[in-house]
Amino acid sequence: MVYEIENEYLKVGAETLGAQPTTIMRKDGNIEHLWQGDAKYWKSRSPHLFPVVGRLYEGKYEYGGKLYALNIHGFARNTEFTLVEKTADSMVFAISATAATTEIYPFDFIFKVKYALVENTLTMTYIVENTGKSVMYFGLGGHTGFNVPFDGGEFTDYYLETENACSPEHLLLSPSYLMSENREKFPLENGKILHLKHELFDDDAIVLEGFDRIVSIKSKKTKKSIKVSFPKMHYVGLWHAPKTDAPYLCIEPWENLPSFDGKTEKLNEKPHIGKLESGEIYESPITISLE
Repeated sequence: MVYEIENEYLKVGAETLGAQPTTIMRKDGNIEHLWQGDAKYWKSRSPHLFPVVGRLYEGKYEYGGKLYALNIHGFARNTEFTLVEKTADSMVFAISATAATTEIYPFDFIFKVKYALVENTLTMTYIVENTGKSVMYFGLGGHTGFNVPFDGGEFTDYYLETENACSPEHLLLSPSYLMSENREKFPLENGKILHLKHELFDDDAIVLEGFDRIVSIKSKKTKKSIKVSFPKMHYVGLWHAPKTDAPYLCIEPWENLPSFDGKTEKLNEKPHIGKLESGEIYESPITISLE
């Protein structure tokens, strides 16, 4: 089931499967900014990553002395959500723990995704609530695919520009697409600009630490742009399907990392893992502004 909200600037749709958006439409020019899931490149559009980000070593993690198995990016993206709130310009989807989730993730929780429009900005807010009696650990991240190009020109006419100058580090992946212990400087032009080219993604995602938390997709051929901000996220992944000419770019704000290669990690010891005491609620917004 697909639900929609809109205002004079934007129309946004989302489906109950995974609470994944189906459209982010700029009304000025009827420009679709959300990647539409062409299976030739990548069949998804904007999955929500919970309760893990990325891959686990051998598909498993440890907690409380037991091993649990989880697929890449966790189970939320393939779970049927329930629409629990809706107005003309906002909607909230939710899932909660079940007997099936407890077998692979031993916590009681409610996970919500809220979409809200204010003028030219969509805010997607992740809301995690610990409904259990003990401490809860979780991973969290976004994975939104944006059409590039979106207003004429070619992929290579577009570039990323951060709001603030920064000196990020590239956290390198292993051949198994897990984290390695290696990192290197990832210089940006004037500390702010990354020119897009397909070859950037030949080795899969570019995982960055120290990247500015406000970044825009811009082009030499249009004045229109997209600004994405993720104030609580520690890392960002940049990705499209490797070794292709895919006409999209994923901006993936992550609160924590995939597993390191060669090590079955303890969930509670992962860097920047989310932690909630019984009854606590955590919110993390990602804003997308059409400019």
